This record gives sequence, structure tokens and C-alpha cells, in this order.
Amino acid sequence: MGRAKAGRRAIGPAAAGHYVRGGVGPAKAGHHVRGRYVARTLLAIPAVGFAVLAYVYLTLPDVRALKTSNPPTTAFIELRGREARAKGQDARRVQRWVAYGRVSPNLKRAVLAAEDDLFWQHDGVDFEQLQASLEADWNRGRFARGGSTITQQLAKNLYLSPSKNPLRKLRELLIARRLEAELKKSRILELYLNVIEWGDGVYGVEGAARTYFHVSAADLGPSESALLAAAIVNPRLLNPGRPSPRLIRRQQLILRGMGAVTPPPETPQLAR
Repeated sequence: MGRAKAGRRAIGPAAAGHYVRGGVGPAKAGHHVRGRYVARTLLAIPAVGFAVLAYVYLTLPDVRALKTSNPPTTAFIELRGREARAKGQDARRVQRWVAYGRVSPNLKRAVLAAEDDLFWQHDGVDFEQLQASLEADWNRGRFARGGSTITQQLAKNLYLSPSKNPLRKLRELLIARRLEAELKKSRILELYLNVIEWGDGVYGVEGAARTYFHVSAADLGPSESALLAAAIVNPRLLNPGRPSPRLIRRQQLILRGMGAVTPPPETPQLAR
């Protein structure tokens, strides 16, 4: 009887989850298990990060063909087409390609003033503006603020979805750097001006100039150019043909800023 009671007392502390000399109780064993789990998780994070970076890099598009060939379509134009078909409508597309030298200097200057006044200086990414954008997004708890350069906008327009998430943003940055490495600045600006949306089914500066002002892109004056540039931020809401007070305010700001931007070279040979 005495030995039985002693035995029960011996197992009592362990059963209650306490330390027993010469062994490890459940509480301490649980700490070891959690410690191993945390260690494995911490070791896995760099591996997962490397795998994601490798995937993003290996799936980047080859942009070299853009040196000499104009893209027949873009990811954004295809998206608009799917949206129209989902509504049972035909996708409208007003677009006519125009060479860099056939675009009014007024329009080039207005777009740079509105969207990327340091275009000729940066290498595809304006890191100060990017930092400000990320800080604003962090404070809001969501990815919302702009801050993309013209090269980044072109990368997104040509190849990516408009979704706002870190992985898509990383692809945008890498493609922008690749565009800058492979193409002249003038070619990047030419591509941008020919593919961006300028209204419902209107793409590119030639289509926009003829749709809203009945002139060619080469003949756009300062006021018309500033109106078009002002509409880029929201081309489906801001109509240069029927300018709202908001659009006119943006136009006036851009007109004042056009004198401050670096003048665009007027021949592709100078736009290195």
C-alpha cells in the first residue's frame, strides 16, 4: 500500500505538467516544439523570398523587340476589351501610331510636366517619389498613391494588370529598369504617348488629338496639350472635349509647369 501511494505521488507532479527530476514534463516539451517551429519558419522566409524573386525575374518580358517594332496591343487594351465583351459590347479602339518627331513639342512638355518632370534625368524609377508613395500607402494601410514614372506607367500598360499589390509593383519596377537599359528615352516616350488611354476606347496622342480637337498630334498647341495631359490621371472621367472645372484647374497648373521641365529633344538621335 505504501509503495502504491508513493508511486501515485511520484507521477502526480508530471501529470500536472511540472518538472520531474531526470525527465522533461509536457510544459517544457511544448516550449521545445514551439522553438523548433519558430526556427524552421525563420529559416524558410529567406528561401521563400528568394524563390519569389527568382520567379519574378525569370518571367519578365523581353523588351528588346520594342527597339524597332510597335506593339500590336497592350495588356491594358486587352483588359478594356474583356471588360467590354463582359458587358456584351464591342470593344472600341481609336488609335493611330505616330512617330516621336511627329508629336508636338507642346504635348511632350505638357505630359512631362503632368506625369514625370524628371523623366530625362532618372533611370526608370524616381526613388524619392517612390519612397513618398510607399510612405503614404503605409499610412493609409493600402496601396493607393501614385508616384510612378512614365517608364513605370509604360511597363504596367504594356505588360501588367492594374492591380495594386507588392508583387505586381516589383515586376513594374524591374520591367521599367529593363526598358531604360534597352531603349532610348525618346523611344520610351514615343511608346508611352502612343498606347496610353485618353478616353473611352481612345488610345495614343494621335487618336486623342483627332477625336477631341480635330487636328494631328503635330499641330497641338499649348492649351490643347495641357488639357490632354491633365486628363491622363483619369481619362474616363476627365474629357478634354468637354472640360470640367477640375480638368481646367489641372490644365492651368500644367501650363504653369511646362516652362520648368527639361525641354524634350526634338530628334530621336539626341534623346539618349
